[in-house]
Amino acid sequence: MNRWAWLQKKKKQTKNGHQQVKTHETDVFFSSSLDSNLEQIQNILGNNPDIAIRRFYIGVYNVNAAVVFIKGLADKEQIHEQILKSIMLELPKRECFVKEGRATASHIKETIKDHVVTLTDVEEINKIEDCVMNILNGDTALLIDSVDTSLLLGTKKWPSRQIEEPITEATVRGSREGFVENILVNVSLIRRRIKDSHLVIDKYTIGRRSQTTVFVTYMKDITNDSIIKEVKNRLEKIDIDQTLESGIIEQFIEDDFLSPFPQLLTTERPDKIASGLLEGRVAILVDGTPFVLLLPITITSILQGPEDYYERWFVGTLIRLMRFGAIFVSLFGPSLYVALVSYHPGLIPTDLVISIAGSREGVPFPSIVEALMMEVTIEILREAGVRLPKPIGQTVGIVGGLVIGEAAVTAGLVSPMMVIVVAVTAISSFSIPQYGAGIAIRILRFGMMLSAAFLGLYGIIMFAIALSIHLVKLKSFGVEYTSPFVPYQVKDWKDALVRLPYKVLKQRPEMLKPKDSTRIK
Repeated sequence: MNRWAWLQKKKKQTKNGHQQVKTHETDVFFSSSLDSNLEQIQNILGNNPDIAIRRFYIGVYNVNAAVVFIKGLADKEQIHEQILKSIMLELPKRECFVKEGRATASHIKETIKDHVVTLTDVEEINKIEDCVMNILNGDTALLIDSVDTSLLLGTKKWPSRQIEEPITEATVRGSREGFVENILVNVSLIRRRIKDSHLVIDKYTIGRRSQTTVFVTYMKDITNDSIIKEVKNRLEKIDIDQTLESGIIEQFIEDDFLSPFPQLLTTERPDKIASGLLEGRVAILVDGTPFVLLLPITITSILQGPEDYYERWFVGTLIRLMRFGAIFVSLFGPSLYVALVSYHPGLIPTDLVISIAGSREGVPFPSIVEALMMEVTIEILREAGVRLPKPIGQTVGIVGGLVIGEAAVTAGLVSPMMVIVVAVTAISSFSIPQYGAGIAIRILRFGMMLSAAFLGLYGIIMFAIALSIHLVKLKSFGVEYTSPFVPYQVKDWKDALVRLPYKVLKQRPEMLKPKDSTRIK
């Protein structure tokens, strides 16, 4: 069953079963009493040590006031200099704003909002729950006695990692900037590369408890409206209590959750996102993670790297073809060895089959057991290298592989030829630019090996046919996963297996159906 059909069915069942959860029965509005408003905010936020409530007195108006913020999320220097100091010290010096007698609540609010506070982001809010949510997001609430609204002041400032080179997508030539955990910084990195007024950023808040900010970014004059509508429709249907990483969003909006292949591109590179947006794709940025989602994608998208475009066209084409060849070796290498050794030794040249037979002399296990033992060992070493600290992880990966491989051959558990096949397969899998695609290939490799162990080359062919059927049926937000090969779109072949010169790439990908298809005039 399609992912979205299943999700809609579950939502209908929930609705019919009266299991929907209501978070707020009624909206609570601010009153004109400062003490009452502070009490209600304290009841919601609790008496936590990071909640700061600073009361003060506005002498020129003879009223009490207070600011509420969270330590560590709000900028104390801004609060001191541009709010408290401006109101308590600067306002009394400006006699033009002081009325004789008691000033009205409206006059006090408008004076402070329009003439005193020097922050750029100032918003008036009348609901207490909206105010609390913004306080939890790093803003500061200014409450004034006799005023039945709150002034929300933009004072967000939390610790953030500096812009660094992406760890998961290293490149020889290209930008060294990578996304960080701050979503506003990530947007600025995109805007630096696309200085176009048609760049649209739509804001969503996903997660009942986490209240995570999510930005949907696209080019208004390029991206197809049906893709934008489908993305927004799927995001609006997400109902979850927390969204801590973009991977959670990805799992909710992908077309087929049973497929091992990623249907959204995950990247830390701003130049990759900018390039995708200018092709007519949509980017999803999630606050708190440097990994940005790009969609829709095809099978060729996950096997393309930034260097394919930064190098000259024949260099980029050569790199891309080598990468596709490495994918083939990574997927079919161990299974072909198992099939040929176990079922079809007659297809191997005589000298080579004699050499393989000699190397396997004394090995007590069949070739499939050898392959599974070595592949599982490589996967464990790979996972251990990722989890350990960087200097130790690299050492464990290299030394562990050498020591275990040599010890296994010396002990007669595996043949030297199997060690070579597994090593070449592992190295080939590292050439995949997209981490999610690499995991998919590693998973499918085990299925391919088991098929080869049962039926030889026939098993490999049957598994490959089943895989091809799955890929042909798979879609990413309405775009066929196997485009531009199936369906046949010859215009997009210029940037599929090969990368022709930029002078030839005059049109944007036809499979995305962009509004403006012309890239080079």
